[in-house]
Amino acid sequence: MNHVLILPILLPLLTGAGQLLFYRAPFAVQRLLGFASTAWLVLLGLWAIVTAGAGDYLIYQAGNWPAPFGIVLVLDRLAAIMLALTAVLGLCCLLYASGGTDRRGAHFHALFQFQLAGLNGAFLTGDLFNLFVFFEILLIASYALLLHGGGRARSRAGLHYVIINLAGSALFLIALGTLYGLVGTLNMADLAQRIAAAPAEDAPLLAAASLILLVVFGIKAAILPLLFWLPRAYSAASAPVAALFAIMTKVGVYAILRVFLLVFALGEAPVNETAWNWLWPLALLTLALGGIGVLGSESLRTLTAYLVILSVGTLLATISLATPAALGAALFYLVHSTLMAAAFFLLADLLGQQRKEGYDRFSAVGPIGHRWVLGSLFFIAGIAMAGLPPFSGFVSKVWILQASGAQPGGLWLWGILLASALLVIIAISRTGSSWFWRPGEMATPYPLRRGLLTLVYSMVGLNALLAAFGDPVMAYLALTAEQLFAPQGYISAVLPEATAPTWEVAP
Repeated sequence: MNHVLILPILLPLLTGAGQLLFYRAPFAVQRLLGFASTAWLVLLGLWAIVTAGAGDYLIYQAGNWPAPFGIVLVLDRLAAIMLALTAVLGLCCLLYASGGTDRRGAHFHALFQFQLAGLNGAFLTGDLFNLFVFFEILLIASYALLLHGGGRARSRAGLHYVIINLAGSALFLIALGTLYGLVGTLNMADLAQRIAAAPAEDAPLLAAASLILLVVFGIKAAILPLLFWLPRAYSAASAPVAALFAIMTKVGVYAILRVFLLVFALGEAPVNETAWNWLWPLALLTLALGGIGVLGSESLRTLTAYLVILSVGTLLATISLATPAALGAALFYLVHSTLMAAAFFLLADLLGQQRKEGYDRFSAVGPIGHRWVLGSLFFIAGIAMAGLPPFSGFVSKVWILQASGAQPGGLWLWGILLASALLVIIAISRTGSSWFWRPGEMATPYPLRRGLLTLVYSMVGLNALLAAFGDPVMAYLALTAEQLFAPQGYISAVLPEATAPTWEVAP
């Protein structure tokens, strides 16, 4: 048994615990521990990508207790992608926070590590109850990070955030209790087999449990009508925290993929059909609302928060087409949108620091410091965010349009996606022209932190690299989609003695 698989969870947990125990140590020590842990997570993410790329599943049984009785971690291509993306994003956010944001409140670095542990655990767990546990770790750590630095706006946004997520946690427990009462297990592989073989009279309760889980994951992903907490919470958080939160909605998307393409996907009449029927219209409405919100935003942080909502709508609408080609395109877009949303949150903070009034609000259009340097960065990042060539957003959207063109309802996705992209271009163009075209240079600009500027440029550069190496990345993601649509491989890896027939998820 390969013990490396537990390190993405254990390493940040132990690091965070150590930072809490020795919180009186010099602040440089806290930073050094955080950087060391997160850098190791990046290496572990690369190891996971290579290991899962062979196509095999890597299984870790805690305490050597076999599934479905013990705690099991499962690494496949999808989990590897999410681990690597989280680690890279976490390192970038931690580097930015070291510019001074981490000093504005207590225990920032410990909370940051607990957040990474919760994220990694959610991506690796093979058990629905443990998914609930890692969701709770995420909730606690993210709530404290959201309040980091204090202030009325953060307290108000944090209260709304925690209330709706606690409601989601209660619904999660109800769904888990229903499933356990019906089939007697919460191991995902075991659940998939038992639900596929469940008697017909249990079908209504199983469908109800699946819809409750869709609501729970919809809260995490911020899908209409469960998204109104997100703009206020993300725009109120400090820049590196908001940037890290760009991956939070993707946890909900990941959970929908994992559960509805594995647990509820098998059998002659798969339970997930009801969920797909609901997901398609809700995702399209989320995509449309995200575009409208982008155009009507009053600050760059709020605009970026609505861009996160727009990306969630795009992802879930593409996923609900339920084909390997569409899923591969959605995964490419997931990586692109997460990196660019995080970069935009950090860019909003850099711009706000160079304005005499209004911070990142659009109503204030006075002089800005270092106008040409920041304007150039905003121009490049805006092109990447809007999905224009030569960046990865263009590649992902073309792939999505190709995958959806021949599908029923694909024209709806074409129309709403292209219209939303136009609204994004208009909003970003309006912001750039009002901030960098008409106003002059500030007479005495504030100091520009070159390290933070370089970091944001590097994140945009990662987006360009994603497009430059599009062919191998797309090939990996296509194989990931095929793996997800053949859940028997997952079941056989977790339960070697499984005797269920070989099921395929119907495209």
